[in-house]
Amino acid sequence: MTEAMAQPAKRNPQKRAVLPTLPPFSRSRQALTFSSRAAEGRLCLQVCGSCETVVYPAREICPKCWCSALIWTDIADGGRLIAETVLRTSINTYFRERMPWRVGTVEMDAGPTALMHLHGDVEHGAQVKIIARTDKSGQGVLFALPKMETPNMADDRQLRALTCDPKFRRALVTDGRSAIGQATVRALSAAGATQIFVGVAEQWRPFEGAAELAAMPKVEILPLDVTDTDSVNELVGEIGGRTDILINTTEHVRPGASMERNNVLIAREEMETNYFGLMRLIQAFGPALRARGADGDNSACAWVNLLSVYALSNWPTFGTTSASQAAAFSLSQCLRGEFAGSGVKVINILTGPTEDAWHQPLPAPKVTAEGIAKAIVRSLQQGIETMALGAVAEDVLARWREDPTVLERELTQVAAGASR
Repeated sequence: MTEAMAQPAKRNPQKRAVLPTLPPFSRSRQALTFSSRAAEGRLCLQVCGSCETVVYPAREICPKCWCSALIWTDIADGGRLIAETVLRTSINTYFRERMPWRVGTVEMDAGPTALMHLHGDVEHGAQVKIIARTDKSGQGVLFALPKMETPNMADDRQLRALTCDPKFRRALVTDGRSAIGQATVRALSAAGATQIFVGVAEQWRPFEGAAELAAMPKVEILPLDVTDTDSVNELVGEIGGRTDILINTTEHVRPGASMERNNVLIAREEMETNYFGLMRLIQAFGPALRARGADGDNSACAWVNLLSVYALSNWPTFGTTSASQAAAFSLSQCLRGEFAGSGVKVINILTGPTEDAWHQPLPAPKVTAEGIAKAIVRSLQQGIETMALGAVAEDVLARWREDPTVLERELTQVAAGASR
């Protein structure tokens, strides 16, 4: 049984720091498809369109009938552990720093037999639950969990290497004024975060929920205005080396398309917050997080961006906001490349319309602040890098994957019909 994780001690500055290293990361183009699905928390394998054989690892042709029509499909997550071992030495520098490491062979219910990382509570011959996640190199791997929940299951050392669990970690929430930011603080506290830094712009100006926020244990309210470079730089000088998770909840949302406005002032404010604000945070906090990605149980582990699903395809009803969100989404992809190899994951939460004043005229379904906060914590605990939240976001994402050009026409035609 997994032992409950204790509060990690402060790192001894006189001891050698563990430098970020990578597990084996060379992958074929087909295997990258597996990794992209694993980043979403999906267990997808190739299925032959001719003989229906489930194929693993990824291949160009079916090993049974040589058909090239291999279709990526979500498969059953069950299996049985048939062999296991504990690695105590390795030629790979990543695993050498982390010995011992448990691996085993699992006979999957879907058909293939695969080598996987093993949770410490999985017993030989037992039924397992298989998950696909990205490792520290950003590549997809298979991990076998106990079939049933066990005590302290999330504290398993090898599982935590694939996730960004906020337990015993320090997080920064960039906007404590918003309902989303405050709900995120409460969710992080419930998940066991050691300390929660909360950024508040213009602290002299009162806001709803300020007293409750200040009264929460483990919460430290600090001045932060993402539109002010000096404010961001002052904050990173104070807490940059102590931040393990950064959650950017700051946003500027206004309805309207480009021709509806007589100037660029609102669009500039949207870009200043949603895009340039994100860039200021990246330039200030990014290097410190990247340097601490291998810092043991105290390591930096995640950067979370809260984005509109209309970053994928513009919705003219919120046209210029969608454009600024698209810029922020592209910047988050850039950040993922800059964090590659550091062990820090970039997590994008894509939401539909939220339950707030600026989306008030829109019909249901809408996403609540509490729902967003729970999704943020769930993505951290499960190590999921991309999550669509709410019925609208899930539908838009599915349509975008199917055909982005068709989605573009659907969104623009809906907007045209609504304006008549």
